[in-house]
Amino acid sequence: MFKSLPMGYLLMFIITMLLFNSFKKPLVIWLTVPLSIIGVAFGLLVSNMPFSFTALLGLLSLSGMILKNGIVLMDQINLELDSGKDPYLALVDSAVSRVRPVSMAALTTILGMIPLVFDAFFGSMAITIMAGLGFATVLTLIVVPVLFAIFFKVKPAK
Repeated sequence: MFKSLPMGYLLMFIITMLLFNSFKKPLVIWLTVPLSIIGVAFGLLVSNMPFSFTALLGLLSLSGMILKNGIVLMDQINLELDSGKDPYLALVDSAVSRVRPVSMAALTTILGMIPLVFDAFFGSMAITIMAGLGFATVLTLIVVPVLFAIFFKVKPAK
C-alpha cells in the first residue's frame, strides 16, 4: 500500500495544480491536510480506540475530504478576486460565505459515520474520520485564508 501511496498523492497534487493553474494555491490547500491529525489523535485518545488498519484507511480517505473543503474555499476566493474585490475583503468574504456549505458537507459525513462507531471492525475508522474531519473543517476555514494571505502577501484593507 505504501509503495503506491506517494504516487497517488503526487497525482492528486498535480490535478489540483491543473485545476488552479498555479503552484501556490494547491500548496495552500495541501498544507491543511496534516491538520486532520490533531483531530484524529484527539478522537482516538478520547474514545480509547486503537489506530488500526481501518483507521489508517480512514486517515487516507480523510485527505480527500479535506482537499475538497480546501478546493471549495479556494474556488470562492478566486471568484471573489475575479469580481474585483480587494484581496483582503475577498479572503474574509469567501471564508464567511463558505462556512455553511463546507460545514454541512462535513457534518453529513460525520453523522453518517455514527452507526460505524459501535462496530468492532470499523469503529476506529469511524472515529478517525469523524474527529479528523470535524477538527480539520474548522481549521481549514481559518488556515486557508491565513496561508493565502501569507503566500500572496495580502494586507488588511484600509
